[in-house]
Amino acid sequence: MQQNTDHEKTTHFGFDTVAESDKQKKVGEVFHSVAQKYDIMNDVMSAGMHRLWKRFAVDVSGVGPGDKVLDIAGGSGDLSRLFAKKVGTQSSVNPGTVILTDINASMLGVGRDRMIDAGLSIPATQCNAEILPFADETFNCVIVAFGLRNMTHKDVALREMQRVLKPGGRLLVLEFSKVWQPLEKLYDTYSFKLLPKFGKWIANDEPSYRYLAESIRVHPDQETLKQMMLEAGFAKVDYYNLTAGVVALHKGIKL
Repeated sequence: MQQNTDHEKTTHFGFDTVAESDKQKKVGEVFHSVAQKYDIMNDVMSAGMHRLWKRFAVDVSGVGPGDKVLDIAGGSGDLSRLFAKKVGTQSSVNPGTVILTDINASMLGVGRDRMIDAGLSIPATQCNAEILPFADETFNCVIVAFGLRNMTHKDVALREMQRVLKPGGRLLVLEFSKVWQPLEKLYDTYSFKLLPKFGKWIANDEPSYRYLAESIRVHPDQETLKQMMLEAGFAKVDYYNLTAGVVALHKGIKL
């Protein structure tokens, strides 16, 4: 029997430990499975709060007419539609640009179709956030919402986001985070008991929603992510705790 002498790096997939080379495929399988029910499940899981969190992120972004926005892991396109209104993608005077991206073809297809249904001309690009196919200093704002925790090399992705921002540009990371300590037990009960059941009843996919709950717990907390953004080259990094820390919005500036 031949012994494997390779020591491949490992990473988290929820609470499981997997080879780094396997994570992207496993995450892809999750989102291929949930794509068609993703928006319904978002409303159920957050009691509609995700819409308020996203609107807050757009307000904090500071973008205006004519700006260029990159929506990373944008999925079904909620944020791209909101940003399109802010930057005036349909304007005949100084039109802005929003580009919707996602690594997952199924999610991107849902988002692209929703853009078309809304009458919006927003490019949809399938790409890996760790290797963005955009030139240096292209965008005024980059946002990643509920996607960073699924990336294998978060530090690499953050550096790529920094690279494609113009000087003075803003990165916004909207992500589940560490909840206020007195609520931890209640939040754990919801996450590990109820959430997978909702996945089973509504999306016919209990395992994927168990993974999503686990992925939140192994994601860096507020202060750790702040430090990661500083190490990626961002300045003036700060964050807002939303809904008692269930979600945090981090903001950093490229100087």
